[in-house]
Amino acid sequence: MVLSIKERIEELSKQINEHNYNYYVLSNPTISDFDFDMMLEELIKLEKENPQYSKPDSPSQRVGGQITKEFKNIKHKYPMLSLGNTYNEQDLQDFDDRIKKTGLTDYEYVCELKYDGVSISLTYIDGMLSQAVTRGDGETGDDITTNIKTIGSIPLKLRGENFPKEFEIRGEIFMPKSEFLRINEEIRKQMIEDGFDEEEIFEKQLKNPRNATSGTLKQQDSKAVADRKLDCYLYSLLGDNLPHSAHYESLMEAKKWGFKISNDVEKFSSIEGVIKYLEKWENKRHDLNVETDGVVIKVNSFEHQKYLGFTAKSPRWAIAYKYKATQVSTILESISYQVGRTGAITPVANLKPVQLAGTTVKRASLHNADIIEKLDVRVGDTVFVEKGGEIIPKIIKVDENKRDIFSAPTKYLSNCPECGTELIRKEGEANHYCPNELGCPPQVKGKMEHFVSRKAMDIDSLGGETIAQLYDAGLVKTIADIYELKKENLLNLDRMAEKSANNLLLGIEESKKRTFDRVLYAIGIRHVGETTAKKLAFYFKNIDTLANASFESLVEVGDVGEKIAKTMVEFFADTRNIEIVNKLKQAGLQMQLSEEQLENTTSKLKDLSFVVSGVFTKFSRDELKKVIEQNGGKNVGSISGKTNYVLAGENMGPEKLKKAEKLGIQIISEDDFIKMIN
Repeated sequence: MVLSIKERIEELSKQINEHNYNYYVLSNPTISDFDFDMMLEELIKLEKENPQYSKPDSPSQRVGGQITKEFKNIKHKYPMLSLGNTYNEQDLQDFDDRIKKTGLTDYEYVCELKYDGVSISLTYIDGMLSQAVTRGDGETGDDITTNIKTIGSIPLKLRGENFPKEFEIRGEIFMPKSEFLRINEEIRKQMIEDGFDEEEIFEKQLKNPRNATSGTLKQQDSKAVADRKLDCYLYSLLGDNLPHSAHYESLMEAKKWGFKISNDVEKFSSIEGVIKYLEKWENKRHDLNVETDGVVIKVNSFEHQKYLGFTAKSPRWAIAYKYKATQVSTILESISYQVGRTGAITPVANLKPVQLAGTTVKRASLHNADIIEKLDVRVGDTVFVEKGGEIIPKIIKVDENKRDIFSAPTKYLSNCPECGTELIRKEGEANHYCPNELGCPPQVKGKMEHFVSRKAMDIDSLGGETIAQLYDAGLVKTIADIYELKKENLLNLDRMAEKSANNLLLGIEESKKRTFDRVLYAIGIRHVGETTAKKLAFYFKNIDTLANASFESLVEVGDVGEKIAKTMVEFFADTRNIEIVNKLKQAGLQMQLSEEQLENTTSKLKDLSFVVSGVFTKFSRDELKKVIEQNGGKNVGSISGKTNYVLAGENMGPEKLKKAEKLGIQIISEDDFIKMIN
């Protein structure tokens, strides 16, 4: 039987919801990621073509894409109070004694791991997610329903039928540790390719999963939220006509409705059972894929909870036990110094191996000379190591009581550990650098590895190991030497047969077809990433114009600040760099925009600067910015007297509108802009 479009949408929605439940709640996927993506793509396509059949609980909501300009402030129906904290067993005994003094004798405790994320309150009406509100100040919070819909473990529509007509369920949104590490590794790889040093990378990376979760949930574009695989555990039901008279039993029922309830929730008849639970999870919690910082203990019966009541700030029937920050002491055996592709020096503490939060820690970054001086850390010291956000090992202090009386302060390295060149430290920068960028082995090899990488010249047959062999054999000293390699040179290398040599030479020849913007990115000018290289290439059109560009003309390019402009001027002022660029030009690399690229560019908007603000119907903001640059215009982030036009969409920020009107800057619509470029 052939299904109608409406029936097919309903069938796909039902199947996808079931697979979501199996994956996120049961942790038991029954379909491959590829097959799931194909089903979701079909549903999105059908709903786009037939919007009359799209529903608010459709699983297509998971992919995001809606823009929320402003999060509404919502008053909580039931205040979201904070819990009293305790850090020791005696406080728990006192908590239990206070309950006994009220006359209760048959009460039970429920223990739940305290997840370190962002508290959320979800309202369901007739089995459908109606609203999602952050904790805020406990009385009011932000409505982030659109963003919450992208989280796969939160049901948009409940399973079964025995749920109340309306109720709230509360929980914790969190970023899994694996996702936190994945995002940071992506940031690191991209910034290394773009020539940033370790200190700058550290500043840009996510600091801990909790802050990352909070920042993600505040994103205006729900697709950005969907891209970060947030998760959620639910732990508390509120409302009239709940199916059970106790907390634990209500959670078990909520699990049947499709909510993700932790399997680690346990019920006990005494405080002794609670203490055993705390002991069990003190170390075991580090094996989980979610950050935890303690355990929440609640009296189980709702009637008992009501009887015990509240203080002004917290319930008398619940308390949070917080584990002490995970730190251990070990010996600092040595300090080594790493040289990055850009010449940045990163000091590394080499530690006597020690177990910390479920992993063996052998090393910790010391970042720069200032950190070493601030900690006054010395080789041989007993140091305390902590995991920042339970993820990144760091030295937090020195046990000076155990320091050798003959210990001397650490003297920061003065010469490069690889080539011996005297290090420099530029004003305003935290890191020391080796200035011998064309002669320092790790810098040269690193530049070559960047040059041949996928987003640059894409010579996949030329990997790091082969580059090291070529460099050590004296066959390549700069990136330009790659194009002078001969077959007879390659055959002298270990494990390089004739076929491999032919493939490598073919790959090198093929790379000459890469466009000018990719060549510019591949050259590896510090701070010039893929996007900046593209903007510079389209603005200046060829390498000669770019090489002769002044500092003032460089900062006129969108997103090119003073730091990048200064680096560009310094790069092209070095005759050695000019020599390399000329060799690459002679080798046949593309040093200007191709005819095809030039066909898509004009100078219609030359010398005009635009601020793009609001939501548009025909183009996305990124597409509009790209068109502005292709037509010679400049994108700027804020309105000033130098701004020529404000390209305004719906929901333009009122402050920007006010400022533009005050300065007399012309405000144009999307249609006005299209007329300008056509």
